[in-house]
Amino acid sequence: MTRFLKAALATTILAGATLGSIAHAETTLFFGEAGPNRGARAEALNWFVEDVKTRTEGELTFDVQWGGALFKADAAAQAVADGVADAGTIIGVYFPQEMLAYGIADLPVQNPDPWVGMKATDELMRGSEAIQANLADQNLVYLGTYTTSAVHIGCKGKAIRTVEDIDGLKVRGVGAYGKTFADFGANLVNMSIYDAYQGLDSGLLDCSQGYSYAVGALNQQEVMDSYTMLNWGQVGALGIFMNKDAYDSLPEDQQQALMEAGEGLSDEFGRLVNADNDAAVEKMREAGVEIIELPEEERAKLVEKGNTYLEEWSAQADAAGLDGQALLEEYRGLIDKYQAEVEAEGYPWERG
Repeated sequence: MTRFLKAALATTILAGATLGSIAHAETTLFFGEAGPNRGARAEALNWFVEDVKTRTEGELTFDVQWGGALFKADAAAQAVADGVADAGTIIGVYFPQEMLAYGIADLPVQNPDPWVGMKATDELMRGSEAIQANLADQNLVYLGTYTTSAVHIGCKGKAIRTVEDIDGLKVRGVGAYGKTFADFGANLVNMSIYDAYQGLDSGLLDCSQGYSYAVGALNQQEVMDSYTMLNWGQVGALGIFMNKDAYDSLPEDQQQALMEAGEGLSDEFGRLVNADNDAAVEKMREAGVEIIELPEEERAKLVEKGNTYLEEWSAQADAAGLDGQALLEEYRGLIDKYQAEVEAEGYPWERG
Protein backbone atom coordinates (compact mmCIF):
# COMPACT_ATOMS: atom_id res chain seq x y z
CA MET A 1 0.00 0.00 0.00
CA THR A 2 1.39 3.40 -0.95
CA ARG A 3 1.86 6.16 1.57
CA PHE A 4 -0.79 8.20 -0.26
CA LEU A 5 -3.39 5.43 -0.01
CA LYS A 6 -2.54 4.84 3.65
CA ALA A 7 -3.07 8.50 4.41
CA ALA A 8 -6.32 8.62 2.47
CA LEU A 9 -7.67 5.54 4.24
CA ALA A 10 -6.67 6.89 7.64
CA THR A 11 -8.54 10.09 6.90
CA THR A 12 -11.68 8.30 5.77
CA ILE A 13 -11.63 5.90 8.71
CA LEU A 14 -11.34 8.85 11.09
CA ALA A 15 -14.17 10.63 9.32
CA GLY A 16 -16.31 7.49 9.48
CA ALA A 17 -15.67 7.11 13.20
CA THR A 18 -16.62 10.73 13.76
CA LEU A 19 -19.73 10.86 11.60
CA GLY A 20 -20.88 7.34 12.29
CA SER A 21 -23.07 7.34 9.20
CA ILE A 22 -20.62 6.34 6.51
CA ALA A 23 -21.24 2.73 5.49
CA HIS A 24 -18.05 2.37 3.44
CA ALA A 25 -14.80 4.28 3.66
CA GLU A 26 -14.18 6.70 0.81
CA THR A 27 -10.74 6.16 -0.68
CA THR A 28 -8.72 8.78 -2.53
CA LEU A 29 -5.94 7.59 -4.83
CA PHE A 30 -3.17 9.91 -5.93
CA PHE A 31 -2.49 9.98 -9.66
CA GLY A 32 0.69 11.32 -11.26
CA GLU A 33 0.39 12.88 -14.72
CA ALA A 34 3.40 14.56 -16.34
CA GLY A 35 1.26 16.43 -18.87
CA PRO A 36 -0.90 19.52 -18.35
CA ASN A 37 -4.61 19.56 -17.60
CA ARG A 38 -5.59 20.44 -21.16
CA GLY A 39 -5.97 18.67 -24.48
CA ALA A 40 -7.52 15.35 -25.47
CA ARG A 41 -5.46 13.18 -23.13
CA ALA A 42 -6.30 15.32 -20.12
CA GLU A 43 -9.96 15.28 -21.08
CA ALA A 44 -9.86 11.49 -21.35
CA LEU A 45 -8.11 11.16 -17.98
CA ASN A 46 -10.74 13.36 -16.34
CA TRP A 47 -13.39 11.13 -17.95
CA PHE A 48 -11.68 8.05 -16.47
CA VAL A 49 -11.55 9.62 -13.00
CA GLU A 50 -15.23 10.55 -13.15
CA ASP A 51 -16.22 7.12 -14.49
CA VAL A 52 -14.45 5.35 -11.61
CA LYS A 53 -16.18 7.68 -9.15
CA THR A 54 -19.58 6.98 -10.74
CA ARG A 55 -19.07 3.21 -10.84
CA THR A 56 -18.12 3.14 -7.15
CA GLU A 57 -20.82 5.63 -6.11
CA GLY A 58 -18.18 8.03 -4.89
CA GLU A 59 -16.30 5.54 -2.74
CA LEU A 60 -13.16 5.60 -4.93
CA THR A 61 -11.79 8.89 -6.21
CA PHE A 62 -8.54 10.23 -7.65
CA ASP A 63 -6.53 13.31 -6.81
CA VAL A 64 -4.70 13.99 -10.09
CA GLN A 65 -1.38 15.80 -9.78
CA TRP A 66 -0.80 17.43 -13.17
CA GLY A 67 2.29 18.79 -14.88
CA GLY A 68 4.82 16.44 -13.30
CA ALA A 69 4.11 17.57 -9.74
CA LEU A 70 4.79 14.05 -8.41
CA PHE A 71 7.21 12.81 -11.07
CA LYS A 72 8.39 13.57 -14.59
CA ALA A 73 7.51 11.37 -17.55
CA ASP A 74 10.91 9.63 -17.59
CA ALA A 75 10.53 8.56 -13.94
CA ALA A 76 6.89 7.40 -14.07
CA ALA A 77 7.30 3.60 -14.10
CA GLN A 78 9.57 3.45 -11.07
CA ALA A 79 7.59 6.14 -9.27
CA VAL A 80 4.30 4.26 -9.58
CA ALA A 81 5.95 0.93 -8.73
CA ASP A 82 7.58 2.47 -5.62
CA GLY A 83 4.37 4.11 -4.44
CA VAL A 84 5.28 7.74 -5.08
CA ALA A 85 1.73 7.74 -6.47
CA ASP A 86 -1.00 5.13 -6.41
CA ALA A 87 -1.39 5.33 -10.19
CA GLY A 88 -0.08 7.31 -13.12
CA THR A 89 0.47 7.67 -16.84
CA ILE A 90 3.45 5.72 -18.18
CA ILE A 91 4.95 6.34 -21.63
CA GLY A 92 6.59 3.15 -22.82
CA VAL A 93 9.38 4.70 -24.89
CA TYR A 94 11.04 5.98 -21.70
CA PHE A 95 11.22 2.44 -20.31
CA PRO A 96 12.33 0.08 -23.10
CA GLN A 97 13.09 -2.78 -20.68
CA GLU A 98 10.36 -2.37 -18.07
CA MET A 99 7.66 -1.71 -20.69
CA LEU A 100 9.03 -4.11 -23.29
CA ALA A 101 5.74 -5.98 -23.71
CA TYR A 102 3.73 -2.75 -23.90
CA GLY A 103 6.21 -1.53 -26.50
CA ILE A 104 4.54 -3.78 -29.07
CA ALA A 105 2.11 -0.86 -29.55
CA ASP A 106 5.01 1.33 -30.76
CA LEU A 107 6.10 -1.03 -33.52
CA PRO A 108 5.72 -0.13 -37.22
CA VAL A 109 3.03 -2.66 -38.02
CA GLN A 110 0.21 -1.79 -40.42
CA ASN A 111 -1.93 -0.07 -37.78
CA PRO A 112 -2.84 3.58 -38.46
CA ASP A 113 -6.30 3.80 -36.86
CA PRO A 114 -6.11 5.19 -33.28
CA TRP A 115 -9.20 3.38 -31.97
CA VAL A 116 -8.28 0.07 -33.62
CA GLY A 117 -4.76 0.30 -32.23
CA MET A 118 -5.94 1.10 -28.72
CA LYS A 119 -8.51 -1.69 -28.65
CA ALA A 120 -5.95 -4.22 -29.93
CA THR A 121 -3.37 -3.08 -27.39
CA ASP A 122 -5.90 -3.05 -24.57
CA GLU A 123 -7.13 -6.58 -25.24
CA LEU A 124 -3.57 -7.87 -25.55
CA MET A 125 -2.50 -6.24 -22.26
CA ARG A 126 -5.56 -7.60 -20.43
CA GLY A 127 -5.59 -11.05 -21.99
CA SER A 128 -1.93 -12.06 -21.79
CA GLU A 129 -1.07 -13.81 -18.54
CA ALA A 130 2.62 -13.49 -19.42
CA ILE A 131 2.36 -9.70 -19.75
CA GLN A 132 0.38 -9.43 -16.52
CA ALA A 133 2.97 -11.50 -14.69
CA ASN A 134 5.79 -9.39 -16.13
CA LEU A 135 4.10 -6.24 -14.83
CA ALA A 136 3.31 -7.86 -11.47
CA ASP A 137 7.03 -8.58 -11.01
CA GLN A 138 7.49 -4.81 -11.26
CA ASN A 139 4.64 -4.14 -8.78
CA LEU A 140 2.46 -2.71 -11.57
CA VAL A 141 -1.07 -3.35 -12.83
CA TYR A 142 -2.27 -2.22 -16.27
CA LEU A 143 -5.57 -0.28 -16.30
CA GLY A 144 -6.03 1.34 -19.72
CA THR A 145 -4.37 2.78 -22.79
CA TYR A 146 -4.13 5.94 -24.88
CA THR A 147 -2.25 6.46 -28.15
CA THR A 148 -0.37 9.30 -29.78
CA SER A 149 -2.25 8.17 -32.93
CA ALA A 150 -0.86 7.58 -36.42
CA VAL A 151 2.63 8.77 -37.34
CA HIS A 152 2.66 11.08 -40.37
CA ILE A 153 5.25 13.54 -41.67
CA GLY A 154 5.24 17.26 -42.45
CA CYS A 155 7.88 18.98 -44.58
CA LYS A 156 9.03 22.45 -45.55
CA GLY A 157 10.34 22.94 -49.09
CA LYS A 158 10.04 19.20 -49.69
CA ALA A 159 7.29 16.68 -50.30
CA ILE A 160 7.25 12.92 -49.74
CA ARG A 161 5.21 11.13 -52.41
CA THR A 162 7.31 7.95 -52.68
CA VAL A 163 9.91 6.31 -50.47
CA GLU A 164 12.57 7.49 -52.93
CA ASP A 165 11.83 11.06 -51.80
CA ILE A 166 13.10 10.21 -48.29
CA ASP A 167 16.75 9.88 -49.32
CA GLY A 168 18.92 12.75 -48.06
CA LEU A 169 16.21 14.52 -46.07
CA LYS A 170 16.92 15.90 -42.58
CA VAL A 171 14.20 14.26 -40.52
CA ARG A 172 13.04 14.35 -36.92
CA GLY A 173 12.01 10.74 -36.43
CA VAL A 174 9.76 8.87 -34.02
CA GLY A 175 11.12 5.58 -32.69
CA ALA A 176 11.24 2.73 -35.19
CA TYR A 177 9.43 4.92 -37.74
CA GLY A 178 12.40 7.27 -37.78
CA LYS A 179 14.83 4.37 -37.97
CA THR A 180 12.98 2.99 -40.98
CA PHE A 181 13.26 6.39 -42.68
CA ALA A 182 17.00 6.30 -41.96
CA ASP A 183 17.11 2.93 -43.72
CA PHE A 184 15.73 4.74 -46.77
CA GLY A 185 18.49 7.34 -46.57
CA ALA A 186 17.11 10.02 -44.23
CA ASN A 187 19.51 11.86 -41.94
CA LEU A 188 17.91 11.72 -38.49
CA VAL A 189 18.06 14.84 -36.32
CA ASN A 190 17.62 14.40 -32.57
CA MET A 191 14.96 16.95 -31.72
CA SER A 192 11.76 16.94 -29.67
CA ILE A 193 8.39 17.52 -31.28
CA TYR A 194 8.17 20.78 -29.35
CA ASP A 195 11.29 22.11 -31.09
CA ALA A 196 10.24 20.94 -34.56
CA TYR A 197 8.58 24.27 -35.41
CA GLN A 198 11.87 26.10 -35.02
CA GLY A 199 13.74 23.26 -36.72
CA LEU A 200 11.56 23.46 -39.82
CA ASP A 201 11.54 27.25 -39.80
CA SER A 202 15.33 27.52 -39.55
CA GLY A 203 16.16 24.74 -42.02
CA LEU A 204 17.66 22.42 -39.42
CA LEU A 205 14.88 20.04 -40.46
CA ASP A 206 13.40 19.27 -43.84
CA CYS A 207 10.67 17.13 -42.33
CA SER A 208 9.28 16.10 -38.96
CA GLN A 209 7.43 12.92 -38.14
CA GLY A 210 4.56 13.49 -35.76
CA TYR A 211 0.83 13.31 -35.16
CA SER A 212 -1.87 15.40 -36.78
CA TYR A 213 -3.38 16.76 -33.58
CA ALA A 214 0.09 17.75 -32.33
CA VAL A 215 0.76 19.66 -35.56
CA GLY A 216 -2.41 21.64 -34.96
CA ALA A 217 -1.75 22.19 -31.26
CA LEU A 218 1.79 23.43 -31.93
CA ASN A 219 0.81 25.44 -35.03
CA GLN A 220 3.42 23.63 -37.10
CA GLN A 221 1.27 24.10 -40.21
CA GLU A 222 2.75 27.63 -40.25
CA VAL A 223 6.15 26.20 -41.24
CA MET A 224 5.01 23.28 -43.42
CA ASP A 225 4.40 23.13 -47.16
CA SER A 226 3.31 19.49 -47.32
CA TYR A 227 1.97 16.83 -44.98
CA THR A 228 2.15 13.19 -46.04
CA MET A 229 -0.40 10.82 -44.52
CA LEU A 230 1.69 7.68 -44.18
CA ASN A 231 -1.24 5.56 -42.89
CA TRP A 232 1.36 3.16 -41.56
CA GLY A 233 1.36 2.79 -37.79
CA GLN A 234 1.27 4.60 -34.48
CA VAL A 235 2.99 5.06 -31.14
CA GLY A 236 0.57 3.49 -28.70
CA ALA A 237 2.54 2.45 -25.59
CA LEU A 238 1.05 5.21 -23.49
CA GLY A 239 -1.36 4.37 -20.70
CA ILE A 240 -2.56 4.20 -17.12
CA PHE A 241 -0.89 1.87 -14.63
CA MET A 242 -1.40 1.35 -10.91
CA ASN A 243 0.80 0.37 -8.02
CA LYS A 244 0.01 -3.33 -7.46
CA ASP A 245 0.09 -3.10 -3.67
CA ALA A 246 -2.45 -0.28 -3.77
CA TYR A 247 -4.59 -2.16 -6.29
CA ASP A 248 -4.53 -5.38 -4.28
CA SER A 249 -5.59 -3.51 -1.12
CA LEU A 250 -8.88 -2.42 -2.71
CA PRO A 251 -12.09 -4.47 -2.50
CA GLU A 252 -12.94 -6.54 -5.55
CA ASP A 253 -15.82 -4.32 -6.68
CA GLN A 254 -13.50 -1.29 -6.79
CA GLN A 255 -10.86 -3.25 -8.70
CA GLN A 256 -13.55 -4.18 -11.21
CA ALA A 257 -14.61 -0.53 -11.51
CA LEU A 258 -11.03 0.48 -12.29
CA MET A 259 -10.72 -2.20 -14.95
CA GLU A 260 -14.05 -1.35 -16.59
CA ALA A 261 -13.29 2.37 -16.64
CA GLY A 262 -9.85 1.60 -18.08
CA GLU A 263 -11.37 -0.55 -20.80
CA GLY A 264 -13.74 2.30 -21.71
CA LEU A 265 -10.84 4.72 -22.01
CA SER A 266 -10.08 3.50 -25.55
CA ASP A 267 -13.55 4.47 -26.76
CA GLU A 268 -13.52 7.88 -25.12
CA PHE A 269 -10.00 8.83 -26.15
CA GLY A 270 -10.61 7.40 -29.63
CA ARG A 271 -13.56 9.75 -30.05
CA LEU A 272 -11.55 12.74 -28.82
CA VAL A 273 -8.35 12.12 -30.77
CA ASN A 274 -10.14 11.33 -34.03
CA ALA A 275 -11.96 14.64 -33.80
CA ASP A 276 -8.74 16.50 -32.97
CA ASN A 277 -6.87 14.83 -35.85
CA ASP A 278 -9.60 15.68 -38.36
CA ALA A 279 -9.67 19.29 -37.16
CA ALA A 280 -5.88 19.55 -37.40
CA VAL A 281 -5.79 18.29 -41.00
CA GLU A 282 -8.49 20.80 -41.94
CA LYS A 283 -6.43 23.52 -40.24
CA MET A 284 -3.47 22.52 -42.40
CA ARG A 285 -5.54 22.68 -45.56
CA GLU A 286 -6.78 26.14 -44.65
CA ALA A 287 -3.16 27.23 -44.15
CA GLY A 288 -2.29 26.06 -47.67
CA VAL A 289 -0.43 22.90 -46.70
CA GLU A 290 -0.62 20.21 -49.39
CA ILE A 291 -2.09 17.01 -47.93
CA ILE A 292 -0.57 13.94 -49.61
CA GLU A 293 -1.85 10.39 -49.24
CA LEU A 294 1.07 7.99 -49.58
CA PRO A 295 0.14 5.38 -52.22
CA GLU A 296 -0.49 1.88 -50.93
CA GLU A 297 2.43 0.40 -52.87
CA GLU A 298 4.80 2.93 -51.30
CA ARG A 299 3.43 2.28 -47.81
CA ALA A 300 4.03 -1.44 -48.36
CA LYS A 301 7.73 -0.65 -48.80
CA LEU A 302 7.79 1.10 -45.42
CA VAL A 303 6.02 -1.81 -43.78
CA GLU A 304 8.45 -4.32 -45.29
CA LYS A 305 11.53 -2.34 -44.26
CA GLY A 306 10.08 -1.81 -40.78
CA ASN A 307 9.86 -5.56 -40.23
CA THR A 308 13.50 -5.40 -39.14
CA TYR A 309 12.41 -3.63 -35.96
CA LEU A 310 9.60 -6.08 -35.32
CA GLU A 311 12.17 -8.87 -35.46
CA GLU A 312 14.42 -6.98 -33.05
CA TRP A 313 11.55 -6.51 -30.60
CA SER A 314 10.59 -10.19 -30.87
CA ALA A 315 14.14 -11.25 -29.99
CA GLN A 316 14.19 -8.89 -27.01
CA ALA A 317 10.82 -10.23 -25.86
CA ASP A 318 12.11 -13.80 -26.10
CA ALA A 319 15.14 -12.85 -24.02
CA ALA A 320 12.80 -11.40 -21.37
CA GLY A 321 10.88 -14.68 -21.12
CA LEU A 322 8.02 -13.67 -23.42
CA ASP A 323 7.09 -15.36 -26.70
CA GLY A 324 7.69 -12.41 -29.01
CA GLN A 325 6.47 -14.00 -32.22
CA ALA A 326 3.30 -15.32 -30.61
CA LEU A 327 2.53 -11.89 -29.15
CA LEU A 328 3.07 -10.24 -32.55
CA GLU A 329 0.77 -12.72 -34.24
CA GLU A 330 -1.88 -12.19 -31.57
CA TYR A 331 -1.52 -8.40 -31.85
CA ARG A 332 -1.91 -8.46 -35.63
CA GLY A 333 -4.97 -10.66 -35.24
CA LEU A 334 -6.50 -8.18 -32.80
CA ILE A 335 -5.81 -5.29 -35.18
CA ASP A 336 -7.63 -7.21 -37.92
CA LYS A 337 -10.50 -7.95 -35.51
CA TYR A 338 -11.13 -4.34 -34.56
CA GLN A 339 -10.54 -3.04 -38.08
CA ALA A 340 -13.25 -5.40 -39.28
CA GLU A 341 -15.54 -4.15 -36.50
CA VAL A 342 -15.06 -0.53 -37.59
CA GLU A 343 -15.74 -1.40 -41.22
CA ALA A 344 -18.89 -3.33 -40.30
CA GLU A 345 -20.33 -1.18 -37.51
CA GLY A 346 -18.45 2.12 -37.42
CA TYR A 347 -16.90 3.56 -34.27
CA PRO A 348 -18.75 3.08 -30.93
CA TRP A 349 -19.54 6.81 -30.65
CA GLU A 350 -21.14 6.71 -34.11
CA ARG A 351 -23.52 3.84 -33.38
CA GLY A 352 -26.04 5.85 -31.38
